[in-house]
Amino acid sequence: MFEAEGGRLTGVEVGSSVQGYSGIGYVTGFDAETDSVAVAVEAPAAGLYDVTVSYRSASGNKHARLSLNGTPFGDLRLAAAESFTDASAGKMLLKDGRNEIAVTSHWGWYDIDGITIRKALPRGERQVTPTLVDSQATEETKALYRYLVDHYGTHILSGQQTLKEALQLNWDYGKLPAIAGFDLIEYSPTRVERGSSSREVEDMLQWHELGGIVTLAWHWNAPSDLIDSQEQPWWKGFYKEGTTFDLAAALADPDSERYGMLLRDIDAIAVQLQRLQDAGIPVLWRPLHEAEGGWFWWGAQGPEPAKALWRLLYERLTHVHQIHNLIWIWNSEDSAWYPGDGTVDMVSVDSYPEPGDYNPVSRSYEKLVELVGDKKLVALTENGPIPDPELLIGYGANWSWFCTWSGEFIGDGRHNSKVHIRYVLEHDYVITLDELPEWHETP
Repeated sequence: MFEAEGGRLTGVEVGSSVQGYSGIGYVTGFDAETDSVAVAVEAPAAGLYDVTVSYRSASGNKHARLSLNGTPFGDLRLAAAESFTDASAGKMLLKDGRNEIAVTSHWGWYDIDGITIRKALPRGERQVTPTLVDSQATEETKALYRYLVDHYGTHILSGQQTLKEALQLNWDYGKLPAIAGFDLIEYSPTRVERGSSSREVEDMLQWHELGGIVTLAWHWNAPSDLIDSQEQPWWKGFYKEGTTFDLAAALADPDSERYGMLLRDIDAIAVQLQRLQDAGIPVLWRPLHEAEGGWFWWGAQGPEPAKALWRLLYERLTHVHQIHNLIWIWNSEDSAWYPGDGTVDMVSVDSYPEPGDYNPVSRSYEKLVELVGDKKLVALTENGPIPDPELLIGYGANWSWFCTWSGEFIGDGRHNSKVHIRYVLEHDYVITLDELPEWHETP
């Protein structure tokens, strides 16, 4: 192990009061966002290494920022731990000899003991097959999935959230992304009854006419029990703070009014999904996203209610409403939250490193590959900064596709510079809309 206490300290100090550390101490005092320790590690040869950070986090789950040789390198998740333990930082491309890996506080109050590197092993043969979990999937849906499987590991498909900003890319850079992201939020019954309306389905129909791929989320406004106060207005009802809806209790009693409201909401969304199916549009479908984070009501009570709701959603849409144009995407890398292979086609995470950090998000990629035994496609379903295609290749972080979030993430020039966006869209590894086939013609 390369000891943290021997590193370059900024705003932190060496401690020794907590037992279990290696060396002569550990680095502590991460109480300001920019506090950091930079550890020099010696690589015996240039190449790809698995990097592990030894840490202690007695005050709960934390996030740190990483950098490699002065360049931002994404987040490091530190699970709550009373004693020193290890966290994977993913793979890093190290140069021969001295490299510097820095851990910066971000969300502090943890201790860092040291960093270990180990030469990464070659990846084994992939086990992904072009078979969807829905045996009645439409021909268009099967064709899209086959295309994604065929290109997995050789290319990444480009994506952009909202039709407006996908079209803006063409105006600014002369390229349309392969995928555009949409949201069924305004079709939630507790929003509709308060006057919300949406043309999101019409936007998806327009995007399909242009030849693009649709990915779709649902910021599900809670079925009832909205706080609806000045601090938590009704339109924030998809956050856990915006509702007192008890998901676990509703699921436990299928005869209850609250359970009926869950079905009512799913049935309302089925109407919109049916419109897409009738139009021959396959959908990269990502409901109950970011459940693991706990900030949305569907994840606020832990993994078991979230997984049960996922299964209910799958059964209701697939078997009751006969919706068969969906490629089902689970959005978490934690195995405790995974609802099982039988209802999941792809796995994914959302990644928002600091502005200008174009790292390949390799730690999350490797976690997802491990989660599904490399048998399912892995996607970066939301991102702030877009990973550098050359780093994706170098790290073997073979994301099926990415989808840059809207607003500042694509437009402020900080999260993604204009030079970087153009570089990504024009890169040979990145597929844009003009390179997509007609799905009904895909063999």
